[in-house]
Amino acid sequence: MIAEIAALFLAAQSAPDFAPLVVGESAIVSVLDEEREINVVLPAGYADEPERQWPVVIMLDGGGQQDLMLGVGIHNWNRLWGRSKEAIWVGIETKDRQRELLPPTRDAAEQERYPTAGESAVFRDWLIDTILPLIAARYRGNGEVFLVGESAAGHFAVETWASGTDAFSGYAAISPSFQWDEQSLSHAISGQPANRAPLYVSLADEGGATEEGILRLVAALPDDQSWCFSDRREDLVHANSLHGLLPEALQFLMPTPADWLEEYGFVLRCEKRGLAAE
Repeated sequence: MIAEIAALFLAAQSAPDFAPLVVGESAIVSVLDEEREINVVLPAGYADEPERQWPVVIMLDGGGQQDLMLGVGIHNWNRLWGRSKEAIWVGIETKDRQRELLPPTRDAAEQERYPTAGESAVFRDWLIDTILPLIAARYRGNGEVFLVGESAAGHFAVETWASGTDAFSGYAAISPSFQWDEQSLSHAISGQPANRAPLYVSLADEGGATEEGILRLVAALPDDQSWCFSDRREDLVHANSLHGLLPEALQFLMPTPADWLEEYGFVLRCEKRGLAAE
């Protein structure tokens, strides 16, 4: 018995010391009567390179219990392979996604299912007028700011792009919910969008009105606009489109001069693209 206690004591003495694993910084902010997280993950060399500046990626649905860790992990994996530039990663938590990310709808079924929906304009103004200046003042961004979203957040990204704002340097809309409001966003976008910022848009196997709306958007984009359309209807579903296409979206928005990417299968797959993206 004494020997067993002594062995346990020695094992405890030789156990390593564990410390908290610090991933980034977080703050609580409020908009549309809801408190939410803003989560920031800095590049690995941020503290050691005080003069260096980085691009900023704003990820919607970026709460700690949402897509933050997935996004950061994919971004870091891209960085390890040189697939896309290293960036300051900012996750914006959403609470009522249809209220915050989508405009009003005329569709009766959507109104009944999502009675609080329709305040994307308020959320966008808050993001541009409050959050972007906060991030710019606190962190060393290089002036490039990219907006990334999937599903309803993808609709928000395209709606923001189509608004003509110059707040963002580029956009990624992964499987955007273009069925919303009788596909009104795709109907509203003409052949000469006001915004010249790069746009990455993808389509999985959503089918129906979602597919119709996305294809209408793609058909409206002019050849002199920098854009990439990734058509993945044959190999991705809505549930795994973010996992499968975020690496590609980041590669499009923040390309590197790496010349080995194709050798390792890291191909930017654009079934259609604007001339400026080639």
